[in-house]
Amino acid sequence: MSGFWGRLTTFIVIAAVTGIVWATLGAVTTLIICSVGLLLLVIHYRRHLIILDRWLQTEESTSVPLPDGSGKWGDVFARLARLMREQHKNHQQLSSALERLRRATSAMPEGVIILDEIDRIEWCNPVAEKHLGIDASLDAGQPITHLVRQTQFAEYLDAHNYNEPLIIKQSRNQGLILSLQFVPYGDKQKLLISRDVTRLERVHTMRRDFVANVSHELRTPLTVIGGFLETLSEDGGSDAGTTKLALSLMTDQTRRMQRLVEDLLTLSRLEDSENLVREDNINLSEMLRELSHEAKSLSTGRHRISLKLDTEAKLLGSMDDLRSAFSNLVSNAIRYTADGGNITLNWQIRDGQGVFSVQDSGIGIEPEHIPRLTERFYRVDRGRSRETGGTGLGLAIVKHVLTCHQAKLEIVSEPGKGSCFSAWFPAARLTTKTHKSK
Repeated sequence: MSGFWGRLTTFIVIAAVTGIVWATLGAVTTLIICSVGLLLLVIHYRRHLIILDRWLQTEESTSVPLPDGSGKWGDVFARLARLMREQHKNHQQLSSALERLRRATSAMPEGVIILDEIDRIEWCNPVAEKHLGIDASLDAGQPITHLVRQTQFAEYLDAHNYNEPLIIKQSRNQGLILSLQFVPYGDKQKLLISRDVTRLERVHTMRRDFVANVSHELRTPLTVIGGFLETLSEDGGSDAGTTKLALSLMTDQTRRMQRLVEDLLTLSRLEDSENLVREDNINLSEMLRELSHEAKSLSTGRHRISLKLDTEAKLLGSMDDLRSAFSNLVSNAIRYTADGGNITLNWQIRDGQGVFSVQDSGIGIEPEHIPRLTERFYRVDRGRSRETGGTGLGLAIVKHVLTCHQAKLEIVSEPGKGSCFSAWFPAARLTTKTHKSK
């Protein structure tokens, strides 16, 4: 109402003044005065409109001082400036929220691609670029099927059944296995989520191989034992020699299964994340002397076995686990070294680290096999390994024992000339560094 009464008062005043001027000076003079007044009013409004237009065209109008304005124009400028500040604040908040969302999406371990209603790329994060070979700046607006050219992907997209993800091998990046899943949202838009499941698929493959290998390893001795038991039960008149041979072979196969089960239990214990390494102060020189005597007993004089102790440094760790690992390395050297060969056990300090090594003059290993030697049941020659009595788990146990002790296994081998297996222990696990020549 105050605005209405203000305008009414102004109209009454103008009408009264015009009437007085008309009565006093006449009609012509009144018209001239009114025309001049209207012209000045137009100039006044035109000037303020120009000022307003220039202010609005300024890129940072919120930071430029508010233009001066008289009368109602001042009020208009003030209200407009307040609206501009609020809009700028809202814009900054929205931009900040979008930036946080972009950073959060970019930091996700999964790839994220936004697709429009006809499956064209609107945006993607860096992980999706890496997974699918997409360039966000160049491929925006491209149909996703032009960039992921795999039949099963196109069929999965067209089926519109996205409850289960699609597992594909990425053709552009050999060895990369992806899990892709569409998530519909909004007005016929979709999110494409990509996950790197390469390691998970390898674990599943290893698990399947492990079950198959254990079954295979147990099948042969069980077949032998079952066959002999069936023969003995059916033929009660077998001679003593046949019976003795059958019992001997069954005993050997039973021991083989027992060793396999024991190695599996050891490996399972070592892989238990809650299994903490004992911190015994191990007199390694004494342990290696015992292993050297055991090796000579196992070799039965078929090899020349020597022990070199270049240091009396002790080692922090699990006595039982390290003895098991070192015993595996020594027994492997005996197993794969021909009669008359040389085997050397050595404990020394090298580059500030403790190094236990087993050097042999055995058959050696081809270079392509070395990276896989510590895999469960991996054998360079499966038939020869069975003949020598190995379970295929020895080096896997060695690897896990060393990993638990922050150590690493180094393998150097040359076919026909022998191998050297070295366990490198960090300086933090050495308790003394007194050197000794022997």
